[in-house]
Amino acid sequence: MKKITMYGIKNCDSVRKAMKWLNESSIKYQFHDLRSDGLDRAVLEKWMLSISHESILNKKSTTWRKLSKETQKKNSSCEAIELMLEQPTLIKRPVLDVNGFIYIGFTAEQYDTIFSSKT
Repeated sequence: MKKITMYGIKNCDSVRKAMKWLNESSIKYQFHDLRSDGLDRAVLEKWMLSISHESILNKKSTTWRKLSKETQKKNSSCEAIELMLEQPTLIKRPVLDVNGFIYIGFTAEQYDTIFSSKT
């Protein structure tokens, strides 16, 4: 049985598109809202075992632009983890966990590839 969890924020356009794609493809998944459900350090560290913090940290977000220049200069993975735990909207969305394989972002082509080989 495949375990699929999507992490995101309900009102994020990319998350809504990804959810629509999964629903239309009849793929069952669990949704974890980063705002209301929070984010566990262990989960974030697990993601970073396979994907760099630079790939997870959304430097194009409004939240990022509101950070001080000093904070934006912090670039270690430990500092990035602290920032993302404090402000989950700094995480690129959606994050899709398919049996422990982590994927960031959404395009229909990407999801076609993910699920053509995993379903």
